[in-house]
Amino acid sequence: MRTRLLALGAGLVMTAAVPVVAHHAFGGEFDPNRPLLLKGKIVKLEWVNPHTWIHVEVPKGTVKGIETQEAPKPCQFTANSQCDEWMVEGGTPNTLLRRGITKESLKAGTELVIDGYQARDHSVNRANGRNITYPDGKKLFLGSSGTGAPIDGADPTEGRGRGRGGQR
Repeated sequence: MRTRLLALGAGLVMTAAVPVVAHHAFGGEFDPNRPLLLKGKIVKLEWVNPHTWIHVEVPKGTVKGIETQEAPKPCQFTANSQCDEWMVEGGTPNTLLRRGITKESLKAGTELVIDGYQARDHSVNRANGRNITYPDGKKLFLGSSGTGAPIDGADPTEGRGRGRGGQR
């Protein structure tokens, strides 16, 4: 019995010492060579860790250079139009709050312009958002930083080594 307890305790200690590697690097999921610009209205917001997800309806055929493979559906907020729904990944809720982005500023029906990068799997309408611009011109950094994220001037922490190991 004592041996089993010791083995169980040792196993728990070893498990706790192993770092969790579930989080992905930017380059693992998103294509830094496929920038895109999405113009549309928010359909839904997932305010969850480790990343927020903004679902945006984008009128069919308005994303330059990107041919979507998912079937368009009627837009919820743009009358008499067919839309593609894009899932846009943002930073953590805490990070977005510190940047001035709240759940209230991302309500369904809010019009946004999002610049970012398409997912490596080009068959899905998914992107990593870098910046969001509201109709009044207010622009906020939305993107996740980290290994593989493009150094494009959007990230206010660029050049300080946070999340990039100091790479330039």
